[in-house]
Amino acid sequence: MPKAIHPYQVLKRPIITEKSTMLGAQGQYVFEVDTRANKPQIGEAVERAFDVNVQKVRTMMVRGRTRRVGTRIVRRPAWKKAIVTLAAGEQIEYFEGV
Repeated sequence: MPKAIHPYQVLKRPIITEKSTMLGAQGQYVFEVDTRANKPQIGEAVERAFDVNVQKVRTMMVRGRTRRVGTRIVRRPAWKKAIVTLAAGEQIEYFEGV
C-alpha cells in the first residue's frame, strides 16, 4: 500500500517543451510529479487542481544525468514524469497560449 500523499503535493511543475506543447494539441499534458506518486494519485491531483476529467495517465522515471562541476563529476537526481490525457473537448487553460 503506497503512502498517502496530499493531492497538492503530487504535482511539482508542468513541463513546457516543444514536444509537450505539441502533445497539448492532442489533449495531453506533461508534469513533473513526486517519485512516490502512483497513477491514480496523479490523476486525482490533476482533476482536483484543474477541474478536468482524466482519461489516462502514463508515467516514466527520468534518469539523472551526470555533469562535470569543476573537477568533480556529479549526478543530477532522478525524477518522475507523467503524461496525462484528458477527456475529449477538455483542456487546461494554464497551458494555452504558451
